[in-house]
Amino acid sequence: MRSEGPKASAQAATRQALRLLRRAAAPDRGHLTWAVLWLIVAAALEVLGPILGKRLIDEHLLPRHLDWPRMSMLLGGALLSGWIASALRYLQLVRLAGLAMRSVQRLRETVYGHVLRLPMAFFDHAIIGQLVGRVTNDTEAVKTLYVQVLFVMLDSSIVLVGTMGAMAWLDWHLMLIVLALVPAVVAIVFLYQRLSAPAVRRARQLRSDINGQMAESIGGMSVLQASNAQHRFGARFRATNDEHYGARLAELRANAWLLRPALDMLNIILLAIVIFTFGQRHMNALEVGVLYAFINYIARVIEPLIQITTQFGQLQQSVVATARVAALLDQAGAPAHLGDRAPAPTKSARQASAVAIRALSFAYADKRNVLHDVSLDIPRGAFFGIVGHTGSGKSTLLSLLLRFYPVTQGTIDINGVPLEAIDNEHFRSDIALVPQDPFLLAASARANIAMGRSYSQNQIETAARAAHAHDFILALEDGYDTQLGEGGSRLSSGQKQLIAIARALAGQPRILLLDEATSHIDSQTEQIVLLALNELRGKVTMIAIAHRLSTIREADHIIVLNHGRIAEEGAHERLMQIEGGLYQRLYLLSQLAE
Repeated sequence: MRSEGPKASAQAATRQALRLLRRAAAPDRGHLTWAVLWLIVAAALEVLGPILGKRLIDEHLLPRHLDWPRMSMLLGGALLSGWIASALRYLQLVRLAGLAMRSVQRLRETVYGHVLRLPMAFFDHAIIGQLVGRVTNDTEAVKTLYVQVLFVMLDSSIVLVGTMGAMAWLDWHLMLIVLALVPAVVAIVFLYQRLSAPAVRRARQLRSDINGQMAESIGGMSVLQASNAQHRFGARFRATNDEHYGARLAELRANAWLLRPALDMLNIILLAIVIFTFGQRHMNALEVGVLYAFINYIARVIEPLIQITTQFGQLQQSVVATARVAALLDQAGAPAHLGDRAPAPTKSARQASAVAIRALSFAYADKRNVLHDVSLDIPRGAFFGIVGHTGSGKSTLLSLLLRFYPVTQGTIDINGVPLEAIDNEHFRSDIALVPQDPFLLAASARANIAMGRSYSQNQIETAARAAHAHDFILALEDGYDTQLGEGGSRLSSGQKQLIAIARALAGQPRILLLDEATSHIDSQTEQIVLLALNELRGKVTMIAIAHRLSTIREADHIIVLNHGRIAEEGAHERLMQIEGGLYQRLYLLSQLAE
């Protein structure tokens, strides 16, 4: 199948941008209607000024018919109409700018909320810097579209139509000469678009790449410096930055040659032609007022065209940026789940296993199965461990249990209810995760445990005590109000993990998932974590993926995965009795590593 060409791609981007603009403008449709009406009034008043000036010249000044009261009315009317038109234009610009900023505010919240609801599969390939740029920088493009499209271009178009109508009323022959300017301007705009549009799109893409490289480098600064890769990353950044400079330079050249200079030249040529034609056709001095009006109107025709074309470059950038935001919003969100409430548990559901997995197979985008026909039952209150070599499918199984990816083959039931039938609110309150790398906000210890949930201080402290984090939090200078720094930089790895466990327990989940929760902590902190887990036995169903097998040695049941299949299962003692078994080898290797 043939890919879209540049023209089709540009048209698609324009359609996306206009669709998003309509969506952003929908709540303010009434205000926009009034703004357009006032712009029409302002344009009419601007057209009226030269007509009044023409009458002043032809009826009073040239024939020396000095009727001062009437002359004062004509002059005052011309000045007043110009002043009111300018005031209306100013007020509408301020109003449209306010509407634009409110639209950006709403749109940014919509985009951020949409990103929060995107499935984890999207983030497998997303670049953080580019996403941040879309939520912050690209949404600003909607404001530009508001001001440029709804004010500059719309206002200029209204003035242009009104002016051409007034010129036709005064002298339609001269109006046709002026009208001949329009095809030339259209040709200039078309040529400009052909030359500048690819450069604008390329510059936008490269700016996203710059943001992505910056975020990536800062996030991995310790690894970057430890690998002595500063020069290599600096060279890569310079190359991208040079490409961005080249794209912007190409856009600038198109602007410099085809926008204001070309139209200024057309203005001069048109003015000379109109004066010459008037001199050839109109020898009556009493019609000099028509020439005065036409000279004024030519400026009013040229200036809107200049405004439209000079804004075209910014408009191109805004269309590209807005289309990128629209494309992000078009990304399918996480799948909706049935009902607004969790299904009422039946008697059989209450007696069912906490987690029941049947014939589960799963493949990522490359279609190669990572899990093969996995089935297991985890009773309520049990402590299950899942182990295996790297790539055995442990993390994939955990991701499916967390509903990060949809189950496509087989079933997973939670407390007797199919996973996809549980509404998100109940699902996330029933299942909690303690990740391998705890994510901490640049906020207080209290905020990191509550995580935006409306928990009381007593609930937070209860969770911290259950995680054995209460004592070290109280030892901080401000206790639970101590600011932990970005990513919890003021805490040790073990303390971060205890905060993460407290956060998971604060919601009183029925199922607790631990993703190698002890892999980055010291042996002393590991013992604290094991003590906390032991106190939860029988109260919470625990499923732990473990690299350090000492974490799950006391588990009720251990599942050993190998290439996506269950190779062995049972308690620690039973698995260790399997001579040459996979678990035995893994355990002995882990003992040597420690």
